[in-house]
Amino acid sequence: MNRRSALKLGVSALAGLYLSPLLGQSKILETPAFKGTFEPTWDSLAKYQTPTWFRDAKFGMWAHWGPQCEPEAGDWYARGMYQEGSRQYKFHLEKYGHPSKFGFKDVINVWKADKWNPEELVNLYKDSGAKYFMAMANHHDNLDLYDSKFQPHWNSTKIGPNKDIIGGWEKAARKAGLPFAVSIHAAHAWTWYESAQGSDKEGALAGVPYDGKLTKADGKGTWWEGLDPQELYAQNHPLSAVSSDRGSIHKQWDWAEGASIPSTAYCENFHDRTIDLIDKYNPDMIYFDDTALPLWPVSDAGLRITAHLYNKSLEKNKTVQTVVTGKILNEQQRKAIVWDIEKGQSNSIEPLPWQTDTCIGNWHYDRGIYNNKRYKSAKTVIHTLIDVVSKNGNLMLNIPVRGDGSIDELEREIVKEIGVWMKLNSKSIYGTRPWKIFGEGPQQESAGALTAQGFNEGKGKPYTSEDIRFAQKDKKLYATVMAWPENGTAIIKSLGKSSPHYTEKIKQIQLVSTGEKLKFKQHSDALEVYFPNQKPEASYANALEII
Repeated sequence: MNRRSALKLGVSALAGLYLSPLLGQSKILETPAFKGTFEPTWDSLAKYQTPTWFRDAKFGMWAHWGPQCEPEAGDWYARGMYQEGSRQYKFHLEKYGHPSKFGFKDVINVWKADKWNPEELVNLYKDSGAKYFMAMANHHDNLDLYDSKFQPHWNSTKIGPNKDIIGGWEKAARKAGLPFAVSIHAAHAWTWYESAQGSDKEGALAGVPYDGKLTKADGKGTWWEGLDPQELYAQNHPLSAVSSDRGSIHKQWDWAEGASIPSTAYCENFHDRTIDLIDKYNPDMIYFDDTALPLWPVSDAGLRITAHLYNKSLEKNKTVQTVVTGKILNEQQRKAIVWDIEKGQSNSIEPLPWQTDTCIGNWHYDRGIYNNKRYKSAKTVIHTLIDVVSKNGNLMLNIPVRGDGSIDELEREIVKEIGVWMKLNSKSIYGTRPWKIFGEGPQQESAGALTAQGFNEGKGKPYTSEDIRFAQKDKKLYATVMAWPENGTAIIKSLGKSSPHYTEKIKQIQLVSTGEKLKFKQHSDALEVYFPNQKPEASYANALEII
């Protein structure tokens, strides 16, 4: 049975189906009987209900931080450094040497995280308005950032900083009273690291293999003597189809289009590592950087992990209080886990809670963005948050962390500025629910469509005072005017007397940031709200409370 035929079986029948590395053959994984209310099938997981804490929180902050931040050269460094001629390859040659002699395992070794203060950073994020905090537990580079029983040699307690990174973040989050989330990306190391199997095609070292195929025996006399690089790189397998095409991995993200299919041992090791993480650190939320769930549909490992997390929470809390997110979900899958949109947002009110994840720079710290002052502004972040909340979503914002564990002064200023707006206006954000419509105005007309897992942020026109976003809470309507009206009057067409959306008589309108009651006039076709002469702080988004 080939993969395309298998997909026709439907999601329920695929639970437990594993496609072997011998493409075109399949077998059923013989996993032990699963105990618990939730079983590892999409049908069973679809009984899930998103917990209230997540729906109320609206805004979380993320430390997408690991050894790939050590070079401070941007995203996917552990892949790009092996791609001859690329920016990161050239950077690596200059800073570290040739990747046949100094590979990513060696980058991990020099990463020390010596300025990391998790409590200070988590408190900064909490003060800025974040209601939950997420830390990266592993990336595609396959290093576990915790005391990992099933990745015992290649984890941050044994190599690099020799610190339990997740343990430190968790302790800080719990002390701050924030729900603690982890992001997990390692399922893709199998194909993502394939560039490490290559070699230069030109130059003095042409044909000399990079370090991606090294074995334990090769380490004699080196700093990594006794360690097996294959436990990290996982490259003892044939390359995926068109692996030399740098963009091919994106087409193969769901293990299609000729992707090399992971072995059973690889899938089960990923499963065991993740269960170990759950049982040791008790995360309130897991973010998976995968199509649907990790290794789906070639393994049911992700289904089993999710069922385990839900059952564990159910046993402890009587209701499921944990969250799992995944990308590119069909209708049934969106009932089972929370839909995550990467660097983008929905263009309508979604019937189920969802989340967008984005960052103010690159996912991994990039010194070039700092030097050129290309971070997203607090204004952009706040506009994104308001728009996402109006459509039943949450915003997870990454603040890139430097290799040493600190954030730079430009990032710190942005975080503090976000906090200024949130302190003044957060009652229009926390605990709200979508209204009958999400908003009005010209910005939405120019918004980009979702592509793949998202990537439509920033494609629309800038917000103006004609753009309004709505949310409701406690019988109060919040209408946020997305810029200060320079003529002093905000016009809200959806709240005119003839509007089918708001049929009650408006008694009072208050500027949330100052508490000032505003004069208004409701016409048949629109509501006019007269703004004060004095602008409050952070007046690039102005929440109105309407009763």
